Amino acid sequence: MKRNPMTLRGAELLRAELKKLKSEDRPNVIKAIAEARAHGDLSENAEYHAAREQQGFIEGRIAEIEGKLSTADIIDVTQLSPEGRVVFGATVDLEAEADGKRVTYTIVGEDEADIRAGRIAIISPIARAIIGKSEGDVVEVAAPGGNRSYEIVGVRYE
Repeated sequence: MKRNPMTLRGAELLRAELKKLKSEDRPNVIKAIAEARAHGDLSENAEYHAAREQQGFIEGRIAEIEGKLSTADIIDVTQLSPEGRVVFGATVDLEAEADGKRVTYTIVGEDEADIRAGRIAIISPIARAIIGKSEGDVVEVAAPGGNRSYEIVGVRYE
């Protein structure tokens, strides 16, 4: 079975979503289906069909989250001793060699990635280029617009 790396924060967010789906969303949609059934003819009952569709979405998402959590390899970067190296879960400050522009990324699992929030997937080109490197190292990243050089100016474990 393939293990999926996930940060402690990512696992906590999934658990919270799962709890909400099971304790709030699922009971609400079951109630909506019961109310729609009480209205009679189900073949022409739009509320019933909408509630059933919503129920299918909720059950699918519950199964998806449970699957992700069952294969999760949860890594708490604060418990590691990477000695300044870039590892899964690290927050890394990079400076572009070309224009001096700085960016900060946290390396996370595929399901947690959100480039707008500064979270990049472990399988992304930037993450693959900086894993194992240390502060002060210069890395080449194969980007869609061509190769780019970055200097690692900071590595934090938060």
